[in-house]
Amino acid sequence: MAEIGVHARGLPGLPEDHAAVPVWNAEDWYFEDFIVGDRIRSIRRTIAEGESMQFNSLVMDHHPYVSDALFAEQEGVFGRRLVAGAFVFSLGLGLAATNCLNSFSYGYDRLRFIKPVFIGDTIYTIRENLSKEVHNDRMGKLRVSYSVYKAPGELVLYAEHLLTALYRDPARFAEEAQAKMAAKEKARG
Repeated sequence: MAEIGVHARGLPGLPEDHAAVPVWNAEDWYFEDFIVGDRIRSIRRTIAEGESMQFNSLVMDHHPYVSDALFAEQEGVFGRRLVAGAFVFSLGLGLAATNCLNSFSYGYDRLRFIKPVFIGDTIYTIRENLSKEVHNDRMGKLRVSYSVYKAPGELVLYAEHLLTALYRDPARFAEEAQAKMAAKEKARG
């Protein structure tokens, strides 16, 4: 498993002895460092009413299921207010996201809201490296899953994150990358 949160990487303007101290949650991984099958689990986090409402206000999501307690309790299917799915998605990914300095988000697939999450629920995330492939001459593409659970272990959200990561040694992937890019060009016509 790749090490998490132990990589030192200097920044302009830092004293040399400070730059040598590992930066918490700022990995210096390259494409080669991602190992298919690696999994990490986050800490748990309880979702409070105030932050749920703040998120709703920030994104203008005032659906009665997330912002109207009387509606949710008296007329709603679940009998209480939900946490907005977009907030669960954001929290769930944030709990297990790493700040890899050499990778870049490419998009998301297979996002599913499987079970409702309510104010006061405690969630945690398991992240797994699913696959990797050559993308172009500078970077590869990764597929990583995020499975978000609410205590005591009920799956509530699943998503796959596509991201690219720089190669440490681009020459190692040059031939495959050229063939892949040529095939893409040919397909475009």
